[in-house]
Formats: sequence, structure tokens, C-alpha cells
Amino acid sequence: MLLAGLNDASARLSQSSGGGVEVDFHPWSVAIVMVLFLVLWGILKPVLFEPMLKLFEERERRIDGAKLQARKIDEKSAGALAKYEAEMAKAQASANVERDQLRAEGLKTENEILSKVRAATAIALEEGKKKAQEEATRVRVDLKAQSTDLAKQLASRVLGREVQG
Repeated sequence: MLLAGLNDASARLSQSSGGGVEVDFHPWSVAIVMVLFLVLWGILKPVLFEPMLKLFEERERRIDGAKLQARKIDEKSAGALAKYEAEMAKAQASANVERDQLRAEGLKTENEILSKVRAATAIALEEGKKKAQEEATRVRVDLKAQSTDLAKQLASRVLGREVQG
């Protein structure tokens, strides 16, 4: 019947030259379309719509789970970063204290060595002065003893003759 109605409508369409389309609805055609719609709905609902809705729900659940897991990982990494920074700050503070202690010990050792070297240098300098004074005194004594002989030799050379005296 539906098919007959469609054939009739198509025949009228080809015959009309007025440009308008006449559609003739029978009360039975609307009922048949409704019945076909409900049958198709009854078949497609368990076969297509429900699995698709389950698939959408599963996808949404997985997305929410992934977001929750990402938040947990982010919080965990933030905690690990904070712990790392705290440990690094503690290690740097400890290293700074140790470096300052080593520097202080190094300066103390350097000052001790410098004072020992200064003391040894002062002693060596005093001994050198003493030896130089003793040598100068000995040389003066020797020169005084030899001064008369040297004066005679020098006068003999300058005068060109032997000087007695």
C-alpha cells in the first residue's frame, strides 16, 4: 500500500506542470511508518544503541581514571621535587659549613706555617748579621795588621822606589 501511494505520487509529480508537489497521506501510511520505526528501534536499541552508550560510558570512565591517575602522579612528583629540593638545600648547607671549617683550618695552618717561617727567617737573619759583623771585625783586625805593610807596598809602587819605615 505504501508502495502504491509512492507510485501514485510520483506519477502525479511527473504530470503536474504547476511546480507544486501534491502528497497524499493515507491514515494507514502514518501507522505503518510508526510501526516500522518502533520495530527498527526495538532491533537497533540492543544491537547498536546500548553497546554504543556502554562504549561512551567506558571511555568517559577511562578518561576520568586517567585524569585521576595523572593528578596522583603530578602530586607525587611535586612531593618528590619538594623532598629533593629540601635534601639539596640541606646538603648545600652542610657543604657550606664543611667548606667554611676547612677554609678556617687552612687559614690557621697557613698562619702557623708563616709564623714559623718568619721566626726561622728572623733567626737566620740575626745569625747572618752576627756572622757578617764577626767577619767584618776579623777583616778589620787583619787589615789593621796588614795596613802598614800594604801602605809601604802602595807607596813603593806610587813612588817607584823602595820605602823604609
